[in-house]
Amino acid sequence: MGAIHRMAEMGFQTNPLTKLCNGVDAMLHHYRSIEQARVKLGYDIDGVVYKVDDLALQGRLGFRSTTPRWATAHKFPAELAWTRLEAIDIQVGRTGALSPVARLTPVTVGGVVVSNATLHNEDYIAGRDAKGNPIRDGKDIRVGDWVQVYRAGDVIPKVADVDLSNRPERSVPYEFPTICPECGSLEVWEEGYSVRRCTGGLACPAQAVERMKHFVSRAAFDIEGLGSKQVEQFYRDGWIAEPADIFTLKERYGQGLQQLKNREGWGEKSANNLFQAIDDKRNIPFARLLFALGIRHVGEQASTLIARTYGEWALFLDAMDGAADFAGEAWDGLLSIDGVGEVMARSLVTAFAQPQERESINRLTAHLTIDAAERPATDGSPVAGKTVVFTGSLEKMTRAEAKARAEAMGAKVSGSVSAKTDLVVAGPGAGSKAKKAEDLGIEMIDEDAWLTLIGAA
Repeated sequence: MGAIHRMAEMGFQTNPLTKLCNGVDAMLHHYRSIEQARVKLGYDIDGVVYKVDDLALQGRLGFRSTTPRWATAHKFPAELAWTRLEAIDIQVGRTGALSPVARLTPVTVGGVVVSNATLHNEDYIAGRDAKGNPIRDGKDIRVGDWVQVYRAGDVIPKVADVDLSNRPERSVPYEFPTICPECGSLEVWEEGYSVRRCTGGLACPAQAVERMKHFVSRAAFDIEGLGSKQVEQFYRDGWIAEPADIFTLKERYGQGLQQLKNREGWGEKSANNLFQAIDDKRNIPFARLLFALGIRHVGEQASTLIARTYGEWALFLDAMDGAADFAGEAWDGLLSIDGVGEVMARSLVTAFAQPQERESINRLTAHLTIDAAERPATDGSPVAGKTVVFTGSLEKMTRAEAKARAEAMGAKVSGSVSAKTDLVVAGPGAGSKAKKAEDLGIEMIDEDAWLTLIGAA
């Protein structure tokens, strides 16, 4: 609060509703007072955010991949409205997931006109959750139903309930399609997952387009002037079918500039800028390339971890080839990366083992210069190049802090103990990992010895 008061004194605009609360009761009381004043505010608000009021504690708590651990949102109850469900359409995502969407008679919910709503998956439509338990009292959703709609977090429209008394007499339960509506390929329903997936891969136009939208997104290649709209346009006109085609646009069309500048919405300057932006991205960091490929379960943070582990793209490809049978030293090495589990590892290895996918990746990388992952300066580091495992409870730093410090000093932090482990740092409550380290004869030290080793005691 002190920082906010200081900023207000300096002339910055701050929110007068910000308040320091001591305890849960005080937080809830302030939440309810803001909820009552919500309609009188001069701006839209869908809830409040509770934050730890200590920058040092915020630093210790750290971040997840997309959210801080030192803050949490408390949303206001959603507004509800009733309308007719006119149709159920299926959308196909970049990983092949088939997502049902409700087409609604337009209705105003919380000041916004809603005409579409997510239906999540086949179970949700049938009135059950992923474990088979009933939701909405087991009422299924059918075309023609009178449904209650709300906006989750005041943003995403969802179906909350169904009025069976208004259900048309001839309505029938919705049958989820067994083939992809975009390419006609068979669908699969993987055990442990609640969604069906198209098996068409790059042959499915919906997946191909969504993958290329992801490829050019801000966290991936971030090609200026080439966004979702342009990707859809170029794909529809047959200019691009896969990411590699982006880097051959000008060459393949010879008169690429001439053709592009004469299209609606384009001119000579915008066409020149696009081709220059494409050329600028021919040099790309390892982590960005891996994330841009859109491999299922492999997000931005995981891509960075993997890039730092293997360093160079060629070494990474060798490891993927070596792990193709999901066994052996390369497979164990992949699983030893802290933050990479078996599900992610299988998805990654499978992507590079599929001939069509691998050929597409190879065609892309032939046009690129891939920068090796940056490694921290480790001169004089006692743990540089070593594989370290933390187990048990750490009392003087969080696990995230320990991991970050070890990686900054050039160590590789693994989540499991193997013959390649060099050092195990064991705190109170260390269990199977400590036992395995002992059996393998791996050096084990406690937290105090670790702090002394890295010069942080």
